Amino acid sequence: MSSAHGGFYGLGIAPGLLKKLEDLGYETPTPIQAKGIPLANDGKDVIGVAQTGTGKTLAFGIPMVQHLARVKGKGLVLTPTRELAIQVRAAILPFARAFGIGSAVLIGGEPIRGQVRALKKKPRIIVATPGRLIDHLEQRFVRLDDVKIVVLDEADRMLDMGFAPQIERIMRKVPRRRQTLLFSATMPTEIMRIASTHMRLPVHTEIAPSGTAAEGVSHEVFVVKRDLKVSLLEKLLKQYKGSVLVFTRTKRGAWVLARSLRRAGYAAAEIHSDRSLAQRKEAMNGFKSGKYRILVATDIAARGIDVEGIELVINYDLPDEPGTYVHRIGRTGRAGMKGHAISLATPDQGKDLRSIEKLIDMTIELSEHPEVPAETFGPKPRTAFQKKFARYKSRVSRRIRRKR
Repeated sequence: MSSAHGGFYGLGIAPGLLKKLEDLGYETPTPIQAKGIPLANDGKDVIGVAQTGTGKTLAFGIPMVQHLARVKGKGLVLTPTRELAIQVRAAILPFARAFGIGSAVLIGGEPIRGQVRALKKKPRIIVATPGRLIDHLEQRFVRLDDVKIVVLDEADRMLDMGFAPQIERIMRKVPRRRQTLLFSATMPTEIMRIASTHMRLPVHTEIAPSGTAAEGVSHEVFVVKRDLKVSLLEKLLKQYKGSVLVFTRTKRGAWVLARSLRRAGYAAAEIHSDRSLAQRKEAMNGFKSGKYRILVATDIAARGIDVEGIELVINYDLPDEPGTYVHRIGRTGRAGMKGHAISLATPDQGKDLRSIEKLIDMTIELSEHPEVPAETFGPKPRTAFQKKFARYKSRVSRRIRRKR
């Protein structure tokens, strides 16, 4: 018996899909695949919680293709970002083609005309970002009244990005009698509300506690002054030789940092919301091929990057939300490989780091670089208003004491 059959046999997967798994070199299901595929194949609504990089796409993609091979109708996958939508469709495509099932991607940043042409071919699997799907619904280019299975992929990220109203609107357009699969890395309260509203007795399968950092990833943090972060980053880039993904908080920060790295002689590209889809594709493809060793990205890419062998993730800026840290570092150490995550924190970010450590239930090692002065965590510096208010309080206190 072939290796793929040995690993995936017994999950209720059709022989044609088992053969395709073997052809593509899949040998052993990941934990979320081993647990999620049988539940989804049984027609159950599923809430799947697993770390990033653990194979969630096939955990819903294989059951979707298998279900659509038996019944008429469509499958719908909603994702938070354009990059993730493209990635999901690419992962599902070989399996869908094996059964003659067409697919389409509906995302912003691309001309809507080409997507309309794709919809005229009546694809049975639609992978979309919420905003662009609503554009097509409003112009009646697509109908969802025959959707048999809905997948909310990276649901927590969609909520973080403010897509809750669009998700609600889309879910009202699909039939009540359908299967719903929800996959995520964390489980905030809002997701449980969506589950209770739109899912029928969902089965909850959790491979790791919500917020758990990816296994095989080591962590360290450097505390330095803000104006020394670029210098420290360049020294770290000399220390590591592999591909590096660098996260910034803002798109301007990504642009400035990428330009600085290019001037220093590094092959660096950038991905953020001010870049066109064509530019983002070029950056991603160049990063995958090795044309660019360094990719600087905002959190738009925290879940849209599926590149094997990323040696290092650097949080040049700590994320706004602790949960984002989990998604960022999930870009390294994927599929059982080892990875490393470095964060550059400023002295006023002790509370932010503690929030991250609490979420991942781990103390992150404090490191020092011999060529860059290290700092310690202290109170956040007061703003000009806070300083002025403090002086005002001091004057009032002195007046009160004199009157006494």
